[in-house]
Parts: sequence; C-alpha cells; structure tokens
Amino acid sequence: MSEHRRGPVRSEAARVAILDATARLFAARGYDHLTMEGIAAEAHVGKQTIYRWWPSKGALVADCLLEGRLFPEGFSPADTGDLRADLIAWLRGILAFVDREGGDTMVHSLIAAAGDHPSVGARLSEQLGANPLLRARFESAVAAGQLSPDRPLDELGDAFVGAVVLRALGRAPTDAAAAARLVNAVLGPA
Repeated sequence: MSEHRRGPVRSEAARVAILDATARLFAARGYDHLTMEGIAAEAHVGKQTIYRWWPSKGALVADCLLEGRLFPEGFSPADTGDLRADLIAWLRGILAFVDREGGDTMVHSLIAAAGDHPSVGARLSEQLGANPLLRARFESAVAAGQLSPDRPLDELGDAFVGAVVLRALGRAPTDAAAAARLVNAVLGPA
C-alpha cells in the first residue's frame, strides 16, 4: 500500500537549494541572524515552501548538520589500532576547525540552536562523532586491549565533546599539544 501526500510535490532541486542557502547563511551570519525570509530569498523559493518541509529554522539547521553541510570535513575518529593517536588526531581536527576564522562562531551558533531545538543538539553530537562513532572506536579499543572494558564508553565520548564545546565557548586558543593533554586527562597518562 502506498502513501499519498496532499499538496504540491516536493522538488529535490528546491530542497537542495534551501539546504545550501541555509548552510551559506548560517556560516556567514550564525544562528541568531538566520531567518526563513533570508533563506527563501537566497534559495529563490517562497517562504511557504520552506515551512512546508521544515517547521522551524532549528529543524532546517538540524537537517543541514545531518547531511554534512555545516561540517564538510567530517569529524569521524580513525581506527588505526592506536587509540591515543586516533583520538589526538580527531581532536586536532576539531580544534583546528574551532580555531579557524568563523569556526568558533559557528560552534556558538550551533550551541544556541541546540538550546532551542533538542534535535539540533543530538545531530551536533553525532556530527562531532560523540555517538555512535566514538563509542564504536572505544569498543574497538576495548577489544584490542587498549581500554579497560569497565570504562563508561558513552561518558568518555561526552567528556571529549564537552571539552571541545567549552574551549569554543571560552574562545580559548589551542596550542599544538592541547589534544594530547586532553586525551591524557580523560584516559589517564600513557
């Protein structure tokens, strides 16, 4: 049995244009200055087209996050067999993103969006690799004997992502050794 949708058929071209416009404007203006009117003008669609598919700008930002339009580099931790090296490389990538011009503003805007819309927070966490990507990497480390099986894996991921968010909020400059110090603080000395 097929489901029938009432109203106009969704246009994939319009959907892509809206997501692209949202990502561009979000990067340029941040969440607080992102408006449905501005997105509609940038995407060359009517505002009603946006609201037909997304009930709020938070939902729209969440879809941009889910599709990788806000963090094009992706932040998945590698699994080279060396947990510490993989976490340090992963953190360096995220911290470099936060440190680059506009990176901290984007993270601040995402945090503001997450405060308004829980789905944005969940998708931000996924995009940063907290769940399930970090958990999978930790499980691999447990299987390889690099991490004790009694360690709380989800909380380890939360600690890393929380540290990144706090650095972004505090606009603390990051030095080359920051990622290694953070890994040692969370996992314990090597």
